[in-house]
This record gives sequence, structure tokens and C-alpha cells, in this order.
Amino acid sequence: MERKKTYIEDIDRGIYDIKNEFTYKYKSDKGLTPKIIMEISREKDEPKWMTDFRLKSLKIYNSKPLPTWGADLSGLDIDNIVTYVRPDASMASSWDEVPEDIKKTFEALGIPQAEREALAGVGAQYDSEVVYHNVKEELIEQGVIYTDMETALKEYEDIVREHFMKLIPPHDHKFAALHGAVWSGGSFVYVPEGVQVDIPLQSYFRLNAPGAGQFEHTLIIVEKGASLHFIEGCSAPLYRVTNLHAGCVELYVREDAKLRYSTIENWSRNMYNLNTKRAVVDKNGTIEWVSGSFGSKVTMLYPMSILRGEGARSEFTGITFASSGQYLDTGTKVLHAAPNTTSSINSKSISKNGGYAFYRGLLKVAPNAYGCKSTVSCESLMLDNESVSDTVPVIELHNDDIDIGHEAKIGRISDEAIFYLMSRGIDEEEAKAMIVRGFVEPITKELPLEYAVELNNLINIELEGSIG
Repeated sequence: MERKKTYIEDIDRGIYDIKNEFTYKYKSDKGLTPKIIMEISREKDEPKWMTDFRLKSLKIYNSKPLPTWGADLSGLDIDNIVTYVRPDASMASSWDEVPEDIKKTFEALGIPQAEREALAGVGAQYDSEVVYHNVKEELIEQGVIYTDMETALKEYEDIVREHFMKLIPPHDHKFAALHGAVWSGGSFVYVPEGVQVDIPLQSYFRLNAPGAGQFEHTLIIVEKGASLHFIEGCSAPLYRVTNLHAGCVELYVREDAKLRYSTIENWSRNMYNLNTKRAVVDKNGTIEWVSGSFGSKVTMLYPMSILRGEGARSEFTGITFASSGQYLDTGTKVLHAAPNTTSSINSKSISKNGGYAFYRGLLKVAPNAYGCKSTVSCESLMLDNESVSDTVPVIELHNDDIDIGHEAKIGRISDEAIFYLMSRGIDEEEAKAMIVRGFVEPITKELPLEYAVELNNLINIELEGSIG
């Protein structure tokens, strides 16, 4: 008997597809030229070294070909992308000062409410600039710095210059070079030695302009014995033109420090999401990545942990949901560069309606990294017979005094599990939704309550529709 296909229809993304009228204070011309780069730098009143850095990055960008592996990027025409849009709003530390249309968008997305209920500080970026920033007084008294990157470049120039694009240099790949040339906005966080930031900080990045790019830069330094949970949210409405997201995240975790970096990305289906994230971890430090990737036409994203200090730890927990017309190529990279380091990778992907979910990972153990331990688990769930899921876990081991484990599973929703739940009075649609929610539970339990709710809402949005 021919297996009956499950078809789950795409639906309206609700509040995430809110569009405001496209207004701006300044907008660069389309494309990439030295003149455009210098205009962006002049608009921002940057020091000469940053202007020079941008121009050098542009040369590197022009010298590098598009990646030929992974997703098809042929539909991305950078000559038709606007790389810098300054919104018609100045930076505000009071929510009342934010322009009404922008404020309504962020209120619909739940940002002010989340700030009041659960966060120690919030930054909100709209197109190319941060339009709102606020941090609780007690953090300031402890010496915690949380601001936008433009302010950091002016007020903490020495720290920024020492760390900016040192973990992700422009020659790393073509889109790192692009970022170096046109970066704008983003977050700067500095946590002094021994300070425990008990309540999360959050930055939310909203791209409203059609045919534009967003290139925010996030730089976080957690000093010795300190700790922080940083949450990043991203979304954009649906347009019929290509948008591009090519941000960079650089994380420095010092000795005995701990950083959890959580991301929920919900880009629209016209977005190329080509982000780069990297952390370096010193002796006995810990980096924890929690990642939920939804939306976008194409995603290529592989957060990397460099364990350079003895006893350093990395944990990665990620979920990807690919639907019709989506190619989500995601994973993580870990470099064990010191003895007795440990890592764990728990990656889950869901595909439906012909979507393509691809796990691409790298685990590398250096010759001197004796006594290190790592476990890798990749699980893929396909909701129909049309979808595709692949895993390519690369493991490079350069010494044999190590403990490495790897497990991968790919499969469809179990007919037996559906039948069991339906026999208990649950309809087929809800039965499948329950199984999916159970599949992603290891990710949702790692998030604060209100973000776990958002993740479940995104899953519900993806699952709604007709099943037959």
C-alpha cells in the first residue's frame, strides 16, 4: 500500500510579518564601492583606523569567490543590496522616546514586556542602527558595560580595537570580509572579573527595509570568574526582494568564566542568513550555545568554540526547522586546542513540505589536546515524504588519548506513536504537534520561560495548516 504523504501548509507568520512604511534618515546606494564604504564610515564619524579596516575588508571581499559548497547562493546579488539604512530615529534610553511606528513593532514582538519582566538590559536594533538601549543601574554599579557597538567604538575604543574581528578576521571567508566592510550596529558587552550577571541581557535585531542587508557586530568579553547569559533575537517581515543578514559574533570567555549565548532567529523567506559566530574559551571557562533557527530562504551558520585553555568546556544545543523553499545548512564547530577540554553537541532538525535541513559539523582535536572528551548527537525528523535531511559530521583526531562519541538518527514521525496518541482521544494534527514539541524539548528547557514560549509559538506557526 502506498504510504500517505503528510502535507503541512505554510501560513501567515503573524506579528513577525508586520511591515512599517520604509522611512529613513540616510540610506547608502545599492552595491559595494570604496565611495559607499567611506560614506558609511563618515556618517558614523569613525576613527581613521576603522575606515581603513573597512576599505581593506572590501578588497578582501572582492578577491574571494562565493562558496561553492553548501547552499546555492547564486540568487544573492550584492549589487542590488542596500548595505546601510539609518532609521528615522535617534538612540533612546527611554521607551517613550522611540518613534511610534518602531515602538509598535517591538511592542508587538514583546520586547518592552520582556524587559520589564525578565531582563537586566535590552538593546533594540532597527535596520542598521540601535534605536533603543537600556540597562539596569545595579549592573552599571558593578562595572558591567552594555551598549551598542557605535558607542563602544567612541567610548571604549582601545578595547574594541584590541578585539574587533580578531576571532573572525576578514580573510576568514567572503561574507566575513563583507561584514568587515559594511558592519553597522550590534552589541558590546564587558563583564568585569568576578561579576555574576544573574538576569539575562538581550539584543533584538529587526530588519524592516526591503532589499537591504543587516550586518550587526556583537562583541562580548566575560572576564575571569564572571558569568553572563546573553539572548539574541532576530526577525524580518516578508518581501518579494532579497534581503541579506551577515552579522558577526565574537565571544571572549576568560579563565573560570561562563557565558551562555542563546539565539532565536525567525527570518522571513526572502532572507539569506549568512552569519558567523565564534568563541574563544580560556582555562576552565565555559561557553554554552543555545540556538533556534527558523525562517530564511537560505541559512549557513556554524557557531565555533575554540577551547584554548586547559579544562575549557563547550556545549551546543540547536534546533532547525526547514519548510518549503528553505535550505537551512547549520551546525557547529569545536576545536579542542588544549588538554582535558570537553565538548557536547546536541543538534536537532525538522523538515517538512520539501524543506532541506542539513547538519554540517566539525570536531577537531589538536595533537596536544590530551585527555579531552566530546559527545556528538545529531537527530533529524522529517514530517513527510518530500523533505530532505542530511548530516555531515567531520571529526579530525590528532591524538589517541581522548574519549569521543558520535550518534546520528534520521527518521520520520512514527506511525505507531501517532496511532497510540489518537487511540487516547487526541486528533492527528495535535498528536504530530505533541511529538514535535517533545522532540525539541531539550532545546526549550535550556531557555528562560518566556523565550521557551516564543520557541514553542514558532513551532506551532510552522505546524499549523492542513494535514492530509
